[in-house]
Amino acid sequence: MRSGGTILTGLALALALPLAGCGGEEAPGKSAAAPAGERLVLQPSQAVQWQDVSAEIATLKEAQVLARIPGILTAISVREGDMVRQGQVIGRIVDSQLGYQAGAYGAQAAAAQAQVAQAEADFKRVKYLYDKGVYAKARLDQAQAGVDTARAQVRAAQAQQSAVGAVAGQGAVIAPSSGRVLRADVPAGAPVAPGVVVAVITSGPTILRLSVPESLAPQIHPGSRVSTSGFGGTAVEGRAVKVYPSVVAGQLTVDVDMPGIDNSLIGRRMAARIETGARSGLLVPVRFVTNRYGIDYVTVLARDGSATQVPVQVAPAGEPGKIELLSGVAAGDTLIAGQPR
Repeated sequence: MRSGGTILTGLALALALPLAGCGGEEAPGKSAAAPAGERLVLQPSQAVQWQDVSAEIATLKEAQVLARIPGILTAISVREGDMVRQGQVIGRIVDSQLGYQAGAYGAQAAAAQAQVAQAEADFKRVKYLYDKGVYAKARLDQAQAGVDTARAQVRAAQAQQSAVGAVAGQGAVIAPSSGRVLRADVPAGAPVAPGVVVAVITSGPTILRLSVPESLAPQIHPGSRVSTSGFGGTAVEGRAVKVYPSVVAGQLTVDVDMPGIDNSLIGRRMAARIETGARSGLLVPVRFVTNRYGIDYVTVLARDGSATQVPVQVAPAGEPGKIELLSGVAAGDTLIAGQPR
C-alpha cells in the first residue's frame, strides 16, 4: 500500500510540472513591461471631410475682342500667350466702301460750298438794290433764306463725311482689358463681319475653378478649404471665394483663390480636394501607427502597465501628419509611439 501511494504522488507531481510551465507562458502580443516612448491618450476630435473634384485654371472673366465693322482684317499683331494692356491696338479692319462713301460726301460738301458762294453773291446784289429802294423786303428775305439753305447743306455734307470717318475709325481692334491673349484665331487677310470674335483676352485675377457634384452643394460655401498638388507636386491650399448659384449638367461651379497659381496655362485641368464638413474621429500622429506585413498596428498601454500590439483600421486624415483610426481602439486608450510607418 505504501508503495502504491508513492507511485500516485509521483504521477501527480509529473502532471503538475507541465501545467505549471504552460501557465507561465506570456500571451501573444503582450509584453511584461511597457516600452519607453511618447504616449498619447485618445480623445475624439473633429476630422475634416474632403471630396475629390476636378479643377481647371481659369480667369475670373474673359474679354472678347469683337469686330465692330465689316471688312478685311488687314493686320493682327498678337498671338496666343502674348500679354496686352487695356486700350492697345492689336489689329485693324478696313472696309473699302467707306473710302468711296467719304469721297462722295466730300464732293457733296464741295458742291454745297459752291452754292453758298453763289447764294451769298446773290444776297449782296439784292441787298444793294433793296437799299436803293428797287426791291421789296420780301425779296431780301428770300435771298437771305437761300444763303441759309446753302450753308445748311454744307454742314449736312460735312457731318455725313465725319460719320463715315468715325465708322472707319472703328476698324481699329482694341484690347478691352489688360491680360494674356488666350485665342487669336482669325488670320490677317480674312473677311470679318460685325460681332466676329477676333481674339479672347483674360480679364481679372487667375483662379482655380472647380466642378463639384450638385449633391455636395449644401456642404460648400465661400471660405471652404481647397487643396491641390497640381503645381509642381507641392501641396497648396486655398479658399473658395465664389459659389455659382446655378447647376449645369449636374455640376456646381466654385471659384477658388489659390496662391502661387500660374496663369501661363489657362485651361489646364488637375485634381483637387474641397472641404465638405467635419465629423468626430480619432486622429493621431502617424508615428503612433506601425505597419507589418500590410497590417497596421498601434501599441496600447494596459491598466497593469503592460503593452499590447493591436491591429487597427486607418484612413487618411484631413490634417497633414495625422491619420484617423477607424477601429481597434476607443477613446480613452493610451497609445505608445512606435516606429515610423
